[in-house]
Amino acid sequence: MRAFTYERAKDPVAAARAVAANPGARFLAGGTNLVDLMKIQVETPTHLVDVQDLGFDKIEATPEGGLRIGALVSNTALAADERIRRDYGLVTRATVAGASGQLRNKATTAGNLLQRTRCPYFYDTNLPCNKRRPGSGCSAIGGYSRQLAVVGTSDACIATHPSDMAIAMRALDAVVETVNAEGQTRAIPIADFHRLPGDTPHIETALATGELITAVTLPKPIGGTHVYEKVRDRSSYAFAVVSVAAVIQPDGSGRVAVGGVAPKPWRMAEAEAALPQGAKAVTTRLFAEARPTEHNRFKLALVERTLAGVLHETRTA
Repeated sequence: MRAFTYERAKDPVAAARAVAANPGARFLAGGTNLVDLMKIQVETPTHLVDVQDLGFDKIEATPEGGLRIGALVSNTALAADERIRRDYGLVTRATVAGASGQLRNKATTAGNLLQRTRCPYFYDTNLPCNKRRPGSGCSAIGGYSRQLAVVGTSDACIATHPSDMAIAMRALDAVVETVNAEGQTRAIPIADFHRLPGDTPHIETALATGELITAVTLPKPIGGTHVYEKVRDRSSYAFAVVSVAAVIQPDGSGRVAVGGVAPKPWRMAEAEAALPQGAKAVTTRLFAEARPTEHNRFKLALVERTLAGVLHETRTA
């Protein structure tokens, strides 16, 4: 790990200002992803701004009937909250499917959304990676790509987004709230929060430099049956090969977001419109522009079968 300086922020605007003013600075919250990347020098910040004292650790009702989840609410606290379990079961199911109990105790809501890809070529500093070093090339293209994306990719990157919680948040139309160095606030729909790689895969979100996440807001509960199904290579402590987050209403309509297949949580309104027709109709639309490799083409059928299982589960619930 390379040397760095450190400060503990007491005010969100001051924290944003400290990072905005220093190109080598990063926010530090739970540190479950950032510190690991620092150890292998994938991330090499020169300055860390610790935001753990900013008080963003509460879950509060909104005037619209939803919930505002502070950016620093731990994954454990989020999943266990009675209101989340009752009205947003998809969030609880997805969150407990991720990592381990020890990591969930430290990992934060904002940090979960900001996880870096687990592409093995991103982690190997001996190989080119456009996320690590823009313009250096993508070793995954033409390499072993079983775990990587089948849709939403570009000629510059085929990495996947790793978060389970983000898939659930996408299905529920969450909104990400932020503040910048001037004290200006923004509300970013989660559909617009994560970016597709295009020619700039190192730019992964809509956040500007120094912009700090303060909360994630869930709208009024939508009811229905909530199911999160994660397919992985071992039963725990593994990232999704594919995952399906679904909210199915009694009339068969609903919402579906998919993980493990794209650089961002993958959801399409035209695919959801086909839910009454079954899993194949949905996935045909979801993957209409898919560009799988020989190693990960199986994900297309795996998502279809997983969704079919989810739909069967909701009908018999």
